[in-house]
Amino acid sequence: MIAKMLVQRGIDSPDKVKKFFNPRIGDMHDPFLMKDMDKAIERIQHAQKDKEGVLIFGDYDVDGTTSVALAYSFFKDKFDKIDYYIPDRYKEGYGISNAGIDYAKENGLSLIIALDCGIRSVDKIEYATSLGIDFIICDHHLPGAEIPKAKAVLDPKRSDCEYPFKELAGCGIGLKLAQAYCQVNDLDEREYLQYLDFATLSIASDIVPIEDENRIIAHFGLKIINQQPRIGLKKLIEVSLDKKELSIGDLVFYLGPRINAAGRMDDAKSAVKMLIAEDEATANKFAEELQNQNASRKLVDQKITADFQEIVENNPKLLDRKTHVFFKEDWHKGVVGIAASRAIELYYRPTIILTRSGDVLAGSARSVKGFDVHEALEKCSEHLLQFGGHMYAAGMTMLPENLEAFREAFEKVGEEMLTDDMLVPKVYYDTELDVNLVNRKFLGILQKMEPFGPANMTPVFYTNGLKDDGTGKIIGKTAEHIRLNIRRTNDSLAAVGFGLADKLESIKKADSFEACFQINENVFRGNSSIQLMLKDVRITNDV
Repeated sequence: MIAKMLVQRGIDSPDKVKKFFNPRIGDMHDPFLMKDMDKAIERIQHAQKDKEGVLIFGDYDVDGTTSVALAYSFFKDKFDKIDYYIPDRYKEGYGISNAGIDYAKENGLSLIIALDCGIRSVDKIEYATSLGIDFIICDHHLPGAEIPKAKAVLDPKRSDCEYPFKELAGCGIGLKLAQAYCQVNDLDEREYLQYLDFATLSIASDIVPIEDENRIIAHFGLKIINQQPRIGLKKLIEVSLDKKELSIGDLVFYLGPRINAAGRMDDAKSAVKMLIAEDEATANKFAEELQNQNASRKLVDQKITADFQEIVENNPKLLDRKTHVFFKEDWHKGVVGIAASRAIELYYRPTIILTRSGDVLAGSARSVKGFDVHEALEKCSEHLLQFGGHMYAAGMTMLPENLEAFREAFEKVGEEMLTDDMLVPKVYYDTELDVNLVNRKFLGILQKMEPFGPANMTPVFYTNGLKDDGTGKIIGKTAEHIRLNIRRTNDSLAAVGFGLADKLESIKKADSFEACFQINENVFRGNSSIQLMLKDVRITNDV
């Protein structure tokens, strides 16, 4: 069974199995295989020799802030004059900004190292060059038709880059820059390996495939986070969740949103200050700040969700549409992407949430499996000012007067590209499993497959003929979840199902039921037990 799952994940040879179960730092790729890496190191050394000032520039999300924290921390003792800059989400928007370049000029910083952005900033690089400022770009997004004329452009997705792994996060590119610097200067590899925790946070939050080099980074980065967390992350963990051993999922659902909240609700520099904190007082201050900002973000998210639910309740015909485009003047721009994801959880339709941003409407799109929302926006581009993104997530701006025309054009594209079957959420499982086989040994084997994430998702199993022992109940503050005890030959096995409260009565009345589930270790007050995490259930006699 384990062999079958490994083959399904492309782990189909003894060498691949060995590397999968035993990640090694020595298997990381040579950073100089990345195009322009030699130019980047040469420019950095030139800046050191001439005692130039350096600005570390990054985006306001988790990948951007961890990238800035990594590069700033790594280079701060190598330059006399170094600073960092993160653009204001609302005043400057995503990516390299003229304001950031002006900041460098005003402060005598003649080299900018940009991380997690810049690959499409052709005009911004030209502007910087006109001011006598050079750029090193460290990005992982798809390039446009023209590569910016920076001193070095590090991006594995460049068509002329032969780097063997294309799916590094932005912070991963920063890590490779630090690795290259260490190699050239004969520094101990621990100089850059100490930042694997930052790179792991970015891998988790940017949802990149956890395979190849990312698996190595995440494997060792999680060890740092769990065994020797730096003071800032330690404090953030303390205010975020009561758990000793964190997984990639914990980074995605607990730490990532708190780091992201800084840029969504206020100033992303708070996240960087937390990440690079060197004393307990500073770490406490900014960890608490992020926790409070995340609490505010949740309230805003709940308000937007309630608003679009009311829109649907007042206009039930919206449920007959293939797509949803919601708009309200006062929705918070920093949370519309999260709200769009929430709408998909509720209605499972490609969804766009729009709000007013100055004289235009700005919004975020999220999609369902198989529907390329970026392609859909391209087909509606006559109604848009700007748009960008990828298959399942995108952003756009438009003039207010174009809203209705865009809504109908997007729906028309949805009708062309979406089948009815694509609008039915599905649970995909790896293999069938008899619950009598679930034990400590089996769980231990699964745990050796960690870290889980894209390209190596947590295994999902299917079984039928399940029976509740009669003690099943609804749990949770909102009474949306269930806890069951599933009968086995010699005992019972605990199971939890989030969002499955409406299935409990049917489960109790049924002779048996089917389920798709994951297996995890539940630790409560120091006691450990195995439990099933139900993804979905189906009553057998309903089939």
